[in-house]
Amino acid sequence: MAETVVSPEMKELVASGQPIVEFDDVSIGFDGHEVLSNVSFTVAHGETRILLGPAGGGKSVLMKLANGLIEPDSGEIRVFGRSLQDMTENELFEMRAHVGMVFQESALFDSLDVEDNVAYRLEEEHVDPKEIRERVLEALRFVELEQVIDKFPSELSGGMRRRVSIARAIISKPDLILYDSPTGGLDPITSTTIMELVIKQRDVSQTTCLLITHRLQDAFTLATHRFNPQEKRVERIPDNGIDPRTKFLVLNEGHIVFDGTTLELTHTKDPWLREYIE
Repeated sequence: MAETVVSPEMKELVASGQPIVEFDDVSIGFDGHEVLSNVSFTVAHGETRILLGPAGGGKSVLMKLANGLIEPDSGEIRVFGRSLQDMTENELFEMRAHVGMVFQESALFDSLDVEDNVAYRLEEEHVDPKEIRERVLEALRFVELEQVIDKFPSELSGGMRRRVSIARAIISKPDLILYDSPTGGLDPITSTTIMELVIKQRDVSQTTCLLITHRLQDAFTLATHRFNPQEKRVERIPDNGIDPRTKFLVLNEGHIVFDGTTLELTHTKDPWLREYIE
């Protein structure tokens, strides 16, 4: 997969040192129940931020907020340096054109074959059909599924559908990818395959990522492994190394209880965190 094509606006944002995603004192609730409370954090350019925490802690709501699908009750969310609350519907649509989204249930169109599912965004943008075909093939090669291009989602396994979802997310070479539990519901072997693709995308394209996972093993695999372009495989970072661009955010009952690096998390003395990660 080719490296992300960086727009002049993105180059300016990166040069300024501004975060790609920024939550500033964000709160939101539903039916009188507060789901997120005074949440503040940033995701820097090229960083992979892993969201951990018990079920019901607000992780998926946070992801929807980051994509402008819902609005917070208070606070401000900035993506690519712009406040989402200040954007019009058209501006939000344009913003999402630079965001890839991988859903837990893949969210493929059952009535479209793999080629049309992966090509969907490019067709909406009226890209030349010849270029669409080339980019679909490129994306499917990246996830090692070129051979299923003519099949329908119902003909694929759960792991294959998730890989097609990743191909669809990366085809537009986005500046930000949101992974909502990409290994949810998958067996351990298939989950490992999906995480290796996430690592490959991170290391080949240097794309900024926000990723939810319920599997600590997946989270620490991201932090301790890399893609070797010479061997064309994912491997453990030598000498017990840790990827410096991979950081953690832990939510519990709508509050941030940890925001930091892998080493800071594994060496925490907080009793709740120690019990959670062990």
